[in-house]
Amino acid sequence: MKTIIPAVLCTLSTFAFLNAQTMQAPQAKKIKKTLEKHGDLRVDNYYWLNERENPEVISYLNAENAYTDAMLKDTEEFQKDLFEEIKARIKEDDASVPFKFNGYWYITRFEKGGEYPIHTRKKESLDAPEEIMFNVNELAKPYSYYNLNGVNISENNELAAFGQDTLSRRIYTIQVKNLKTGEILPDKLENTTGGSVWAADNKTLFYTRKDETLRAYQIWKHTLGTPQSEDVLIFEEKDDTFGTYVYKTKSRKYIIIGSSSTVSNEYRFIPADQPNAEWTVLQPRERDLEYSIEHYGNDFYILTNKDKATNFKLMKTPVNKTSKENWTDVIPHRNEVYLENFEIFNNYLVLEERINGLTQMKISSWDGKVNYHLPFKEEVYTAYISYNPEFDSEVLRYGYTSMTTPNSTIDFNMKTKASEVKKEQTVLGDFKKENYETKRIWVTARDGVKVPVSIVYRKDTEINSDTPLLLYAYGSYGASMDVYFSTSRLSLLDRGFIYAIAHIRGGQELGRPWYDDGKMLKKKNTFNDFVDVSKYLIQNNYTSPQHLYAMGGSAGGLLMGAVINQAPELYNGVVAQVPFVDVVTTMLDDSIPLTTGEYDEWGNPNDKVYYDYIKSYSPYDNIEKKNYPNMLATTGLHDSQVQYWEPAKWVAKLREMKTDDNLLLLKTDMETGHGGASGRFEALKEVALEYAFIFKLEGITE
Repeated sequence: MKTIIPAVLCTLSTFAFLNAQTMQAPQAKKIKKTLEKHGDLRVDNYYWLNERENPEVISYLNAENAYTDAMLKDTEEFQKDLFEEIKARIKEDDASVPFKFNGYWYITRFEKGGEYPIHTRKKESLDAPEEIMFNVNELAKPYSYYNLNGVNISENNELAAFGQDTLSRRIYTIQVKNLKTGEILPDKLENTTGGSVWAADNKTLFYTRKDETLRAYQIWKHTLGTPQSEDVLIFEEKDDTFGTYVYKTKSRKYIIIGSSSTVSNEYRFIPADQPNAEWTVLQPRERDLEYSIEHYGNDFYILTNKDKATNFKLMKTPVNKTSKENWTDVIPHRNEVYLENFEIFNNYLVLEERINGLTQMKISSWDGKVNYHLPFKEEVYTAYISYNPEFDSEVLRYGYTSMTTPNSTIDFNMKTKASEVKKEQTVLGDFKKENYETKRIWVTARDGVKVPVSIVYRKDTEINSDTPLLLYAYGSYGASMDVYFSTSRLSLLDRGFIYAIAHIRGGQELGRPWYDDGKMLKKKNTFNDFVDVSKYLIQNNYTSPQHLYAMGGSAGGLLMGAVINQAPELYNGVVAQVPFVDVVTTMLDDSIPLTTGEYDEWGNPNDKVYYDYIKSYSPYDNIEKKNYPNMLATTGLHDSQVQYWEPAKWVAKLREMKTDDNLLLLKTDMETGHGGASGRFEALKEVALEYAFIFKLEGITE
């Protein structure tokens, strides 16, 4: 029996003297904690790891980091090489496609060696002198983590509100910059989402505050030059399953406060030039009535599931008669088409639709004379409406990408049908899209449902049972995992990997029913789909269990935890990024960020039906004494969405229970949160680590 060194008794310096040959895996101490609900007792020996300020917890996380470093010591140089290889594909001195708004052209650009963007603008003409609004490289210098968001320009173009997060907890402080003088005004708005909205008077600012669980719950009104203590509370969302937010319509005529839960919405509005007006509720909330709004002319346009429009339809209502009995159809519901988004122009209506798992763009003229879809030639792709701030335009700006086509921004003239590629993502090096192939396959799941899978590989890759394959999925919140181009992914493909995305239930790729069929009491469909796709890929000689790898993050990390409990024998390695794995405990703790707003996603375990169902798949509660694949779990100490202790407890319990000698590694970023590192290059080091782990298992060393 080998001697185990308890992590909590070790200092990091102790581990520094150990190497991969002699070092033993950390073992967290066990402190019995009995949790009771509905008469059911659960024993959680690692509950104590949620004590963020406990030195023993920090010691354990540091010990796990040291162990991970030791186990991957032989990949250190390879990780550096991978980082440089991936970074070398990125055009460092890059810039966004300019867009014009309220008399200025706005451009975001990067400089060579810069981790962060520089936000600039030019007055009226692209030939005008550049004004630097924010050089984020300079702002970020004092911090190990820095995120600027919510840049919001006043109507007179003289002031910019902006949010800063320096801890990665997604709590922002809003400040205001005078763009004429460069001065940062003394106004400081704490504990916000970072976003804000200017009224037309250029002195009134509406913003959103968070509660102790980080739920966006209040809308406040701030007058420039006054302390935050004098701000006026405009709206408080008292239902803790809802979050609230504020924005301005595309027309810039109305300020909107929205409240949203998983299954319901509510909006209230005032004219943007009357910041002290009484707010009008557009349509009071009703459970299972979802809607979103945009303003044009004398009407609000409403994307909604009203009248059992499962895949949504487009309606409109006069600005002075907004309740639902006044809504009339613009685009009626279609069973086979999921209406995802829309864009209004003076002469055209553009619909972003999803048909058979692929996005389509449908363009119609208001006079009914024009009606066509944009043609897309690839078998698997993603297209989406981009930023179109002006109504009076015949040009639609949209984005396009695929697993072999770098992301492109395209201006399409809806009248002449002429296209202009304004920018295609530059890929430095020897990348040629014709060297790669992408396709979609359909896998029949155990209940007969067909699941789409998108795959990409180099054309010269031999596909057989010895081919390494990385399978990725998410499958929650109705988030569609659409295909996209990745410069990092080329490092896998060029080493003979197939990369696949399983579009499993719980996403929305095949419409709203696809989402409904993968949540609440149907959540196990998500996990079953992933396992069934894995089995199909093995049975059809795309790969084998010795060469199949799985990856998922956050709710996709829950997926990883569930599938290794269900079918661990299918995978050689698993990467679980910031995994949500202690579902029962988290969903019973309404003090944890996001919990209450998630009841309509997972179910509320205070109800025994949901408690029993969640417990039956929760990864942490279903670990058994058996063999598990090689695993790498990653987390951030300051993660506000999936608390660091979930993967820490999960790894500790797996160490105790598993009966194999496979790698089990936990890497905790002691500085950051859910999104990882904030710089554009620093984040690549995390990718290099994950790839090096997989390559090590595959025997690839360069």
